[in-house]
Amino acid sequence: MTKETFATAINCMDGRTQEPIISWAKKTFEVDYVDAITEPGPDKILAGGPDTLTESIKNRVMISVNKHGSQNVIMVSHHDCAGNPVSKEEHLDQLKKSVDVISSWELGVKIIGVWIGEDWKVNKLIERI
Repeated sequence: MTKETFATAINCMDGRTQEPIISWAKKTFEVDYVDAITEPGPDKILAGGPDTLTESIKNRVMISVNKHGSQNVIMVSHHDCAGNPVSKEEHLDQLKKSVDVISSWELGVKIIGVWIGEDWKVNKLIERI
């Protein structure tokens, strides 16, 4: 039996973003599954709190990395976010700050920041190891 492989997506709860990121991650990282960590406006949360939600996201990422062996953590920002209704520019700034926060957790995995635009396609903007 082959070992199942995982990636991790920190994504908005918005259903429009789920399938695009799962399909993209499976294809890009050649994994079987994508652990979904969802919150409304996670880029806003990780960029500026509250700390209780940031810790909750971190704890779930740790399970994915430590128990499922995920080697790729994807931070998602997207167009038309009801949980964080700000400009694209502000989303992209929050995306960068979010990737910085995730990097500070020293997970030893690749961290990818992506933008999902009006066309609902995934655009990789940031990659850190």
